[in-house]
Amino acid sequence: MAFVSVYFSLGSNLGDRQKNLISALNQLDNALGCHYKEVSKIIESDAWKFKGGKFLNCVVLYRIFKQEGNVEDVCMNLLKICKDIEKDMGRTDIEEYDEKGERVYHSRIIDIDILFYGTERVNTQKLTIPHKNIADRPFVMIPLLEIAKPSLKEAFPEIFGINSLNLSD
Repeated sequence: MAFVSVYFSLGSNLGDRQKNLISALNQLDNALGCHYKEVSKIIESDAWKFKGGKFLNCVVLYRIFKQEGNVEDVCMNLLKICKDIEKDMGRTDIEEYDEKGERVYHSRIIDIDILFYGTERVNTQKLTIPHKNIADRPFVMIPLLEIAKPSLKEAFPEIFGINSLNLSD
């Protein structure tokens, strides 16, 4: 059996933020059919690119059975799982873009993003893996660096390399 490492970023800035993260982890466990392998410490961060309450964030690593088939299709299925969990937990905001085509962000009960699917790269209209702008987001990089495996760092030097956000100081 072949397995693949999948990293997710979780964030919440509404309601009981810690409870929201734990609930999302439990729902991911159920949907993926396994318990996560590793989870980072939970950190608190300011809202990014909008005014809102502080977020709690973490990164989680799953080792899941590698499904046969097109990687884009497999990753789109993972995205559907994430969106279904967000909706089940009460997330109601829709993706919104300003006149420049920039994403408009809002407070949310839960946000689940797929950061990495093994060492694969996916670039579709609905999904980009590795997730866009990881290296520019301390609320992702700090917990990610805590649990990222050396093989991940080697596969994506543009994210973990010398030119990425320096968070080790």
